[in-house]
Amino acid sequence: MSMIFHQKLPIPREIKEQYPLKPQVAENKEKRDAQIRKIFTGQSDKFVLIIGPCSADCEESVMDYVYRLKVLEEKVKDKILIIPRIYTNKPRTTGEGYKGMIHQPDPTEKPDMLKGLLAIRNLHTRVIEETGFSCADEMLYPENYRYLDDLLGYVAIGARSVENQQHRLVSSGMVVPVGMKNPTSGDFSVMLNSITAAQHSHDFIYRGWEVTTSGNPLAHAILRGSVNKHGQAIPNYHYEDLIRLYNSYNEKGLKNMGVIVDTNHSNSNKQYLEQIRISKEVLHSMRHCADIKTMVKGLMIESYIEDGCQKIGDGVYGKSITDPCLGFEKTEKLVLDIADTL
Repeated sequence: MSMIFHQKLPIPREIKEQYPLKPQVAENKEKRDAQIRKIFTGQSDKFVLIIGPCSADCEESVMDYVYRLKVLEEKVKDKILIIPRIYTNKPRTTGEGYKGMIHQPDPTEKPDMLKGLLAIRNLHTRVIEETGFSCADEMLYPENYRYLDDLLGYVAIGARSVENQQHRLVSSGMVVPVGMKNPTSGDFSVMLNSITAAQHSHDFIYRGWEVTTSGNPLAHAILRGSVNKHGQAIPNYHYEDLIRLYNSYNEKGLKNMGVIVDTNHSNSNKQYLEQIRISKEVLHSMRHCADIKTMVKGLMIESYIEDGCQKIGDGVYGKSITDPCLGFEKTEKLVLDIADTL
């Protein structure tokens, strides 16, 4: 037998009933969502920073990190809106490696998807209840989105998922901004086609239901760099890349032209310290060109408590077990520098 069925998982409504969102917290989230929406529609000129660990691997250290972000946001809130990255499911290029908290709430133990669903619901609930942050997560599995849809303030579609029809259609039914990454090939047309699909209404099958979506006008681009046929990283955050995207957006006639620049991944060739320089180059391009300034809504930065990364089991508190991240001391300085520049 090629597929073993372990256990029937609860439907999203049952998980939500176990970890409900308090009415006052839900009201506060709506206010936060409105602030984020205004940035992506151009009604607010605040700058978004989607910032946090490559993967949320430990509730204790993630909460510690988010509390530090809350203090930092208070210092820059007149110019910057912070959306913590709490990525609870991770795409793996070869299928090997840590796939996120939804698979393994404890990275040292075997996968348990039921425990994982409860853990990620609990973590996102704690963050919004205790800090007021509605966070960003990657939608790796479209069928799982509804376990968290009342908690998330931002959703990202990864470079390997952006061509998938189900990701595009489910994105069209979201009410929060959804960022479509360029594929690993770097083809802008794939990303823009994905945005087009997400901005339109669709009828399709989802979780055993026939559904109709209204379209998501907040769907936008994320530039994360690409990889050529030789496996070499090709950045796409430079001035010329941003102008090309601006012109492509105009040709497509899409709503709410916007882009988030991912400062890590193929843009930095996973040299995490380069995120500092890349952030500042994007800001320089914004100062140089009014069109770019209007289009660029913010940055995505991989950051944790400690610099770099470690292997599972090394036991360094607040250090990434997937891609290397910028430590919090450097992160704080970078965020303050960005605020001074804006």
